[in-house]
Amino acid sequence: MIGEVLATTPDGMSTFLMASAILAVIMLMWDTVEVGRNDAANLVNAVFGARVLSRTAAIWVAGAGVVLGAVASSPVIETARRRIFEPTMLDTIEKAVAIYVAVYIVDTVLLYGYSAFGMPVSTTALLVFELLGAAFALGGFQIVYWDKAGEVVSAIILSIIMSGIAAFMIQRALRGAIRDRGDQLSTLLMHGGWVGGGVLAGLTYFMLVKGMSGIAVIQRLNAWLDELTFGTGWVIITLWAVYAVLVHMSLVIFRKKAAQWLFPGLVILGTACMGFAFGQNDLANCAAPGLSALTLIWHYEEGVKYATGVPIAWYMLLFAGGLLLLGMTTKNAARVTRSQIHTGSMSHNVALWAPRWCIRLARALLKLKSKAPALAPPPVRTRAGKAMHYDPLRACTILSVSACVIATASGLGLPVSTTYVAFAAVVATGMADRIMHRGDADLKLARTIWVVFSWFTAALIAAVAAGIICLIVYHLGIFGIIVGIGGNLTVRTILKRRGDAQEILVREQSRDRMHPERYTDYDG
Repeated sequence: MIGEVLATTPDGMSTFLMASAILAVIMLMWDTVEVGRNDAANLVNAVFGARVLSRTAAIWVAGAGVVLGAVASSPVIETARRRIFEPTMLDTIEKAVAIYVAVYIVDTVLLYGYSAFGMPVSTTALLVFELLGAAFALGGFQIVYWDKAGEVVSAIILSIIMSGIAAFMIQRALRGAIRDRGDQLSTLLMHGGWVGGGVLAGLTYFMLVKGMSGIAVIQRLNAWLDELTFGTGWVIITLWAVYAVLVHMSLVIFRKKAAQWLFPGLVILGTACMGFAFGQNDLANCAAPGLSALTLIWHYEEGVKYATGVPIAWYMLLFAGGLLLLGMTTKNAARVTRSQIHTGSMSHNVALWAPRWCIRLARALLKLKSKAPALAPPPVRTRAGKAMHYDPLRACTILSVSACVIATASGLGLPVSTTYVAFAAVVATGMADRIMHRGDADLKLARTIWVVFSWFTAALIAAVAAGIICLIVYHLGIFGIIVGIGGNLTVRTILKRRGDAQEILVREQSRDRMHPERYTDYDG
């Protein structure tokens, strides 16, 4: 480590730490906006795709949940903060700070790049693998908690499986009972009670009891539930029964108005719950490195061990939650939202891009599909001429399943991927509705393959890049920070230019497929 790192100010703090403190604040705000920019699609794709709310209204509903959930995110932040690697095994604070700075430099450019191409990426997976790569590069094999890292990765994989299976089974059951008559009173008088009651019971139990298990009042409630001889299963059944009666009574009393608003109302509630679960879990992805670096620097005289034990103040979490909401309102966030909605759309024509090999693989797989008709409602448009990509019934399933899975993981202190969970729910409900049996099916499936493939490459890129940048920052000091930021901005400029060009191409190809007389094959 050269002179910039070892040089000190009159009070004894190195100039590297002072520069890192300033950078940590800037990068914390920057990275939080980037996380909000990319993961916004996971929160509003269902409610916006079903045209229940406009995108702006959906963002504010989800944003309210995000800000509230951010304040309750401490268990997950502690996992990301000091349970992936052991900062106290590093002999200087400079080494720990270099790891967190490198994570931010890499994270911001990767998130921006994926957002520029409309690609949803797991901010959780990026954080975990960036921490692993940087910590291993600077501290060696022994400082990494490989068992905890394995537990987090296992939780991510398990959450995808749980979300996919639950979403498929629930959607197929609900579609079989309700079909495309989700706003008809006669159908909902038969099925609305048990469907709506089940959704409300699930959200209540998993969001309140599991998702907020770190709050004192909920801890006492959980202790009381554990003492019950009939178990928590009966608690869920009781909640289900109570909610079912209330929903049915509202249908009997308010008739058509209640039928018209049952599923849209559940979608709006699910959006708020999804926002809360996102704020709880994914705040760690953007806030943990910066807040960790700041606490290390503020308490540098006490040493690494003391600094890592300092709790993170609630007002810092609240501020970070507000930045998440800000990121959700950006242009690239709209691009990610549109892309994810179209991937699971029940419409015939979609605006998506995928590499040639993904399209060819998708076409080969689609040759194996059955000849059964699609179960999703026929494509329709709103009065304003906007395509409805989901119906409220499917949107309700996507949001409720995703929110419950993420909230449960947050209560256990495990950072899981909001992106993976939500995307799995979108694809699984689409499979349940057989959306791949109509329209641009090959392009939808190809995009799904490309997104999943990119998740694995993103993890590898994150680990390698963070390790390299960490070594540069630590050994070159302030000059290394300048090199890292310069590379970040250069790559961002290149990715923005290419992302904008691809966006224009995608829209042109979509228009060509809508007008066969000037059709050009998107494979070529």
